[in-house]
Amino acid sequence: MTSRFDPTRRRCLGGIAALTLGGALRPADAVTLDKVRERGSLVVGIYQDMPPFHVAGRGIDVDIAAALAQALGVKLSLLPFTADENMADDLRNMVWKGHYLGFGPADVLMHVPVDKPLMDATPQATIFAPYYRERVALARRLDAVPVLDTLAPLAGERVAVAGQTLAGWLLIGADGGAYRERLLTQWKDGTDCARALTRGEVTVAAGLESELESVLRGDPRFAIEPLPSPRAPRNGWASGMAVRRDGSDLAQALQAAMNDLAASGRLRTMFAGFNVAWQAP
Repeated sequence: MTSRFDPTRRRCLGGIAALTLGGALRPADAVTLDKVRERGSLVVGIYQDMPPFHVAGRGIDVDIAAALAQALGVKLSLLPFTADENMADDLRNMVWKGHYLGFGPADVLMHVPVDKPLMDATPQATIFAPYYRERVALARRLDAVPVLDTLAPLAGERVAVAGQTLAGWLLIGADGGAYRERLLTQWKDGTDCARALTRGEVTVAAGLESELESVLRGDPRFAIEPLPSPRAPRNGWASGMAVRRDGSDLAQALQAAMNDLAASGRLRTMFAGFNVAWQAP
């Protein structure tokens, strides 16, 4: 996650800070369902290094993207990219305009917060099809920390948390900075923190629920629960997709395909394949 926050990890507190976007859409750039089918491939923007959703060509978002392309009767073409400074930049680069380095936009971008302020601030894009509900969470070793109803027990524990993430921001500032001395912040992401917990280097790990579960779910030595902080959205946030505003027929087809994946149980199975419990949005 560099000096910037990672996608979703940095953006998804109740009100998302998104810049108002400028620029006009060019009709010739419209991506319709017919154009996707004529081309024979669905170009899907996907974040680099976001475990368990995408790492080196594998992950939950990769499997979902493949299923969506199959539902449209076309091949999948992944367009991995590194997150920019904020969600507005990512939507501009990967959905409605294209990157200044010359790649993009994609036909659809995965893992976009389905959030009304972001929608209102981004008239050039349609954000839709929530497919997972994410939360900030803590994982703890039960023999060391049997109960964690508040953050107070952290004062006596070693806590792994990636510093440049939403979990890191919340813990560094929690209770007036009371736990800063207990935080080990050198980790890349929540999966690294979870692995440190399994090695016994810490007794508590913080991150996104999906990150922690992908490493720890099913291990009876550990418990994973939402971060007990009033600043953390208890119900988390929904992640969905985005297309250009003028791609309404493509959005409708993708929405229908996502609905089928959820109703058939395939979506739940895809998450389970990476040891994550699917959370309906």
